[in-house]
Amino acid sequence: MCGWTVGLVLGAASAFGFAQGFTIEQALSAPFCTELHAAPAGGQVSWVADIGGRRNLWVAQAGKPGSAKQVTHYTEDDGQEISSVEWTHDGSSLVYVRGGDTEGLNPAVPNPADSVHGAKEEIWVVSVQGGEPRLLAEGHESAVSPDGKTVAYVTKGQIWIVRLDDQKAKPEQLMEIRGSQHGLRWSPDGTRLAFVSGRGDHSFVVAYSLADKAWTYMEPSTDGDEAPVWSPDSKQIAFMRVPGQKEDLLFMPHREALPWSIRVADASTGKSREIWKAAEGVGSAYRETPSADQLHWTAGGEIVFPWERDGWLHFYAVPMAGGSARLLTPGGFEVEHVSLSDDRKTLVFDSNQDDIDRRHVWRIDVASQGGAPEALTRGDGIETQPVVTGDGSVVVLRSDAHMPMHAAVVRGRNIADLAPQAVPQDYPGARFVTPKQVIFLAADGMQIHGQLFLPPDLKPGERRPAVVFFHGGSQRQMLLGFHYMDYYSNAYAMNQYLASKGYVVLAANYRSGIGYGMKFREALNYGADGASEFNDVMGAGMYLRTLSEVDGSKIASWGGSYGGYLTALALARASDLFAAGVDFHGVHDWNLEMPTFVPTYDPREREQIARRAFESSPMASVNTWRSPVLLIHGDDDRNVPFAETVQLVEALRKHKVEFEELIFPDEIHGFLLQRSWIKAYTAAADFLDRKLK
Repeated sequence: MCGWTVGLVLGAASAFGFAQGFTIEQALSAPFCTELHAAPAGGQVSWVADIGGRRNLWVAQAGKPGSAKQVTHYTEDDGQEISSVEWTHDGSSLVYVRGGDTEGLNPAVPNPADSVHGAKEEIWVVSVQGGEPRLLAEGHESAVSPDGKTVAYVTKGQIWIVRLDDQKAKPEQLMEIRGSQHGLRWSPDGTRLAFVSGRGDHSFVVAYSLADKAWTYMEPSTDGDEAPVWSPDSKQIAFMRVPGQKEDLLFMPHREALPWSIRVADASTGKSREIWKAAEGVGSAYRETPSADQLHWTAGGEIVFPWERDGWLHFYAVPMAGGSARLLTPGGFEVEHVSLSDDRKTLVFDSNQDDIDRRHVWRIDVASQGGAPEALTRGDGIETQPVVTGDGSVVVLRSDAHMPMHAAVVRGRNIADLAPQAVPQDYPGARFVTPKQVIFLAADGMQIHGQLFLPPDLKPGERRPAVVFFHGGSQRQMLLGFHYMDYYSNAYAMNQYLASKGYVVLAANYRSGIGYGMKFREALNYGADGASEFNDVMGAGMYLRTLSEVDGSKIASWGGSYGGYLTALALARASDLFAAGVDFHGVHDWNLEMPTFVPTYDPREREQIARRAFESSPMASVNTWRSPVLLIHGDDDRNVPFAETVQLVEALRKHKVEFEELIFPDEIHGFLLQRSWIKAYTAAADFLDRKLK
């Protein structure tokens, strides 16, 4: 552990014996935690824990490991997510959204549990001292006012408010405005509300005055204005301006673009000025972090923002007067989640600095406008999404090779779990293997990182069947431990389960993923522009054939979404190498997929691009597909159209290719029900057993 200690200690593996197996239900039984938030004052933190599909809010005192308590008590695996969690100003209550599709691609509320009354997306408030939650309104993207008396939210694209301090108050619509509104941000004094008004091919940043019941556009243009952030005195708004480029399509490389900029506007008049603009070339295409805020207005009078100027995503700071940007995080690594303390003096973030296949947490004093980042965590764990509490504690979400993401407090060189009591007694984490970092060559010579899981009962000289796992995204990265996103945390558990069943498993971080710099992520000819990742697919299979532990005639692949695409591509183009596959909601024809994210895309209007996209798809090579496949898909998928699997099944039938299918009515892309994951993974393991063993 490199001198670092962890408060949660798993039982020794010898207490169970590696030979003793475990079920996929057990592998998925530990809490998976998200939505970590610090109270505005004091040392309280909150998070959402998903335990067996039952999502609930928990709170704890950061200075008291083990002090956590559950404050909501939802008891069913009903597919209702909890999101948009916020503390009230006095730390007495939590406001949250329950239900809806947090993937955000369809306003219809999913109902995977097939409730006869349907499902709703609702805003609730609950006291952290206990008691029943109180329904406030139907809607999403809630934002609590600084005085804790009002909640603003969005429903059907419009902004509404509801009083928190008056239980009899009815929700009230603030205005009727064109477009779809999002990104609600209260001014620090609570007199105004900033938001983004999406208008299709452009967007505006808007400031609404509650006193005047009127709104002001921040110097509107034909560009996309996003990410508003208030000045400490509530008089100005900083925001990003990103020029539109009609020809840009997703799932194709974009290394350069029309340069984006940062502007600061007077919130009363809307008049703005440019304080910084990206240079042409590398970094001209905007790249965001997965954080709630992209711009951070510091106590030192600077705006901190992410930028890829040197080919790696880093944080920079620019003074309010404008000028050159100051690099805060130099080096060959990428920053990711970031949070600014309430006093605007401390920036905490995670990155893969010095440990490219993990995440650790760092801190910068941004009030003094100087100083290097300070490492707060290191070792063989994964720490992410840090927050700073009112008493100065740093709390993180932490995982490792054996335990999913859980809330933990950083104290000097110690990391202590805040809720060890939430882990089931029969959770088999101590029996999980520790994956090994491997680097192999793609078919074209590119270096590819991966994680290798060897069966715990493997004996010298044995040759086992093997499975290559391809993650989704594609802009994701599998890590040397449990992932910070639920979909990939589940996939990691599945890889552990397959290893426990005797498979050698390789999780391949193919090109177009994150973590290895802009050129790797924006790889030439990737995706719909040539499927250059197929070189990595072949490299992964050939690498496994070189291992003495692998039976080279029994190699399969599995993956979901983009990983389903690569699994299908592997089977369609290389059935001689991949003997079977499990394809979760994969892309099979890019021309069906791209309109999901770019509604204006019409392949009939872009014949050359459409031809290239089809040639990059598994459907183009279905005539050479020979290996059996299990197809798994939910028919309410909002990311990959269900028609992708319908079309592939028709083609497989015509070519007499063996396939099986497992269809989930009313499930979305990232299954909302724990029992859906369990059924799908059980079917996948059974299929692989029948085809490879």
